[in-house]
Amino acid sequence: MTRARPRVLVTAASRHGSTHGIAEALARRLRETAGDRGLTAAALHAENRPDPAAFDAVVLGSAVYHGSWLEPARDLAHRHAAVLRARPLWLFSSGPIGEPPYPPDEPYDAATLTRLLVPRGHQVFPGRLEPTLLTAPERAVVTAMRAPVGDFRDWDAVRSWAAEIATALTSAVLPTEGTT
Repeated sequence: MTRARPRVLVTAASRHGSTHGIAEALARRLRETAGDRGLTAAALHAENRPDPAAFDAVVLGSAVYHGSWLEPARDLAHRHAAVLRARPLWLFSSGPIGEPPYPPDEPYDAATLTRLLVPRGHQVFPGRLEPTLLTAPERAVVTAMRAPVGDFRDWDAVRSWAAEIATALTSAVLPTEGTT
């Protein structure tokens, strides 16, 4: 049986804020889509080490650099693996840029985390590349790679995926408080 107001943790690691923006949009859309059915959602930065045990479901994401998730998200996944496996869980990655998105491959960590956590799904969203937010070494790499600059985040895809999650959560029975 679910508690009166199921709580969803949406947490992500971000280097320059783009992925936090996606997490905030996911949480907002979860509330908009299922708030009338009692669902609440909180967007918290993975860098602040939120405790997923206080939530009924989790959406965990990370920016992807050089094919890998950022350490705060990987650490949260490994540190709380048992709790995450016991709850409805979705993963998302943010990073490909350009049209078509580059790199086209899934992050290296996606397969490892999927085996460890057994999420209900993994979504890859395009990211944003804003040179003014980068460090000097990052700008040098971006320039050398001739990486496309701009905001490639697909807000319609983010909202659509959040609506799918909201439907799954409100049509399912979530664990009761205190169970893991």
